[in-house]
Amino acid sequence: MRVFKHLSELQTLVGQEIGVSDWITVDQQRIDLFAQSTGDHQWIHVDPERAAKGPFGTTIAHGFLTLSLLPEMSATAFDVEDAHMGVNYGLNKVRFTAPVPVNSRVRGRFKLMAYEPFEGGALITSQVTMEREGSGKPVCVAESLARRYA
Repeated sequence: MRVFKHLSELQTLVGQEIGVSDWITVDQQRIDLFAQSTGDHQWIHVDPERAAKGPFGTTIAHGFLTLSLLPEMSATAFDVEDAHMGVNYGLNKVRFTAPVPVNSRVRGRFKLMAYEPFEGGALITSQVTMEREGSGKPVCVAESLARRYA
């Protein structure tokens, strides 16, 4: 994890990678729990027997499950010591560029795209490239906006 003492330190890092998360295993239990919480029970995600005969040979994570790992990834990629709170502000662009087969390990690379200060904090725009262990192609690329308060 990369640690910054002050939120303002990020201002000079626009265009640079500011952190890489720990690996997260996406197992069938996580996929099933996501299906239960969202109501998305498509067989490609939750039916291992049928999915074994499908295009990926196994179940795969929902795209939105992959995207929902962004906060967990962010929490292990970088920290700002004087930021006492952060809130999700939104997304500008999201692409699911490759599947996440069950039991894959994924992590996120955070590149700072913009730093916009406001009174009491800053709006941080990061390009997050989520990669799957053993694959040369990212599984998701998203532009994430977060408000951090110092």
